[in-house]
Amino acid sequence: MSTGSGSAVPPSYGTGPGVITPDGCAVDFYAMIADAGEADIVHGAAGPGAPVLELGCGTGRVTHPLIALGHPVTAVDESAEMLAHVRGAQTVRAQIQDLSLGRRFDVVLLASHLINTDGGTRHAFLQSCRRHVADDGCVIIQQFSPGWFAAASDGETTRDGVLYRLRDVSRPAPDLISATIEYVADDRRWTQTFTAVRLDEDQLGAVLAGAGLRLDRYLTEDRSWLRAVPVSQPG
Repeated sequence: MSTGSGSAVPPSYGTGPGVITPDGCAVDFYAMIADAGEADIVHGAAGPGAPVLELGCGTGRVTHPLIALGHPVTAVDESAEMLAHVRGAQTVRAQIQDLSLGRRFDVVLLASHLINTDGGTRHAFLQSCRRHVADDGCVIIQQFSPGWFAAASDGETTRDGVLYRLRDVSRPAPDLISATIEYVADDRRWTQTFTAVRLDEDQLGAVLAGAGLRLDRYLTEDRSWLRAVPVSQPG
């Protein structure tokens, strides 16, 4: 695969107990962790009660608090095992790039740093976002922050009783970071090995424009969350 700038991006993969999805996510791990404030960011950018199409919902870690905040959610994931944990939302089993629901939403959510994948996949994801967002709606995107790309290094932290260890960090090209994230909870251990593609602001603008979107504003100070809108909307 290619980033679009010539750098090869290997596929992500994972290890550990239970079902591991094709992109390396551990279902049992994601089912045990709570929302870390992501739903509040989406709620603030979406407006009260806005219907949300969540692409790559996983086990509903963000879905469930969005519903609690008053948002009707249509939750999409390619993993039946992930979707089995989702409650209170309409669920759709599909790959993001293949999704064609024939309807549009006030808000389309593309979280989990999915924009930091290789160029072809990223473009297909963003095209799906544009295909499903209303002309007066918005797309809310989570990306690895520019500061993370600059500072990422081996290290560990503990949150809610789970050890998070980032290891084997390397930079195989100027626009890439490869690493393994390790999660340890009690006697269970999972890993996910991934490569992330850095997008500077010009590149971000270009990839959004390629899907008929434009950057509206950043939602967090570290620029890890942003709001995009169809190019037809007045600036």
